[in-house]
Amino acid sequence: MTEYISRDAAKALARGLLQIRAVELRPHNPFTWSSGWKSPIYCDNRLLLGYPALRQAVAAGFEQLARTYVPGTEVVAGAATGGIAHAAWLADRLQLPMVYVRSSAKGHGQGRRVEGRLPQGARALVIEDTLSTGRSAYQVVDALKEEGAEVLGVFAIFSYGFQPVREHAERTGVLAWSLLDYDTLIEVAQESGYIAPDDVTVLQAWRESPETFAQDV
Repeated sequence: MTEYISRDAAKALARGLLQIRAVELRPHNPFTWSSGWKSPIYCDNRLLLGYPALRQAVAAGFEQLARTYVPGTEVVAGAATGGIAHAAWLADRLQLPMVYVRSSAKGHGQGRRVEGRLPQGARALVIEDTLSTGRSAYQVVDALKEEGAEVLGVFAIFSYGFQPVREHAERTGVLAWSLLDYDTLIEVAQESGYIAPDDVTVLQAWRESPETFAQDV
């Protein structure tokens, strides 16, 4: 596991996400993702918006990451839609400008994809809520670069730790950090009684080979 904030803070965040059911674990009754993958876990960090203490913990964690790993940030960019609110809270803490990036350019008006003022050459930080394959987050990276920005990093609340994220990071030269990783989440879920010890094997097997998981359930 990779820890970028304190272990206690990461475990507290994991407990919070489990308690509000932003993360649900169903090892033997998997969810179906939009990609078609069968998954024993579903993460909906949009639920954090309704819990001030948790969202403040996320903002504090992002601030710590920003000051530690990307101290030269000049603008915070939220990925639409899950990263927008968290980008706004972080930008406020850092006293920096903020923009947000649509999944595609508007089909009317000025046809913008990047909303807000993004100075040429600005050093930007991307905020996403969850990293699975990293495709949407790194589309934001590409869009910002096309607008002339220098992208310093991608921050997420939670990451599954899939290989494609690392591949995107290598392709773009832009690293990703998360407040909570998959191993810590599963550890806390077991400690807190959300899953049985035998479920851990299933959850770890899925993370290693998610595209074939349906054959094993």
